[in-house]
Amino acid sequence: MNAETLGAQLAALPGASVRAADHAAVGYDLDVALPESSLLAAVGIMDGAGYFLEGMTGVDWLGECEALRKEAEAKAKKAAEAAAASAADAPSTSEAAPPETPVQESIPQEDELEVVYDFNLYSARHRVCLRVRTPRSNPQIHTIAEIYPIAHWHEREIHEFFGIVFIGHPYLIPLLLPEDAEYHPLLKDYSA
Repeated sequence: MNAETLGAQLAALPGASVRAADHAAVGYDLDVALPESSLLAAVGIMDGAGYFLEGMTGVDWLGECEALRKEAEAKAKKAAEAAAASAADAPSTSEAAPPETPVQESIPQEDELEVVYDFNLYSARHRVCLRVRTPRSNPQIHTIAEIYPIAHWHEREIHEFFGIVFIGHPYLIPLLLPEDAEYHPLLKDYSA
C-alpha cells in the first residue's frame, strides 16, 4: 500500500483529519488526528499496511482552552477594529453594510490529554503519527494491545504518568511508581 492510499483510508474514518507533514522538519510523513471512536479502525489499517508501533506518549494540553479563547478574542477585536476603520473610510452617502462577525473557532469546553501513536514502515521509509484526545476529567481510550502487543508496556507507562485509563487493558499496574500511587507526575497541574 502506498502513502496516498494509506492517507485516503485514514481520512475516510469518521472524524479523522489527515495532513501531510514535512518529514525532515518533524520526523513523520502523515499527521492524523482522530476521535477515540475511530482509533481501533485506524490502528487496524496501520497493521494491515505492515506498519509497526514505534512508540506511544502522552501529552497534557492543560491551559489550551484559555489560550485558544484569548486568541479568538484577539482575532475578533482585530476584525472589529478593521471593520470600524473601513466603515469610517466608506462614503457616507450610501448605507454601509453591517460589519460581519467573525465565526468563532471551535474551542474545546475542557482541557484535554492526548495520546500520540508513532508508526513506522522501514521498507517505505514512512512514518505516521496518530493523535487521539480525551477529556482531562475522564481520560479513557481503548487499548490497542490486542493488535500491537507491545502497546501493553506503553499504555501502562502513559497510565502511570498521565492517568489515562486504557479500556480493556488487562494489567494497568505502575512500572516505576509505587503500586498504591494515586498521583500522575507528568500532568501539568501535579505538584509534589
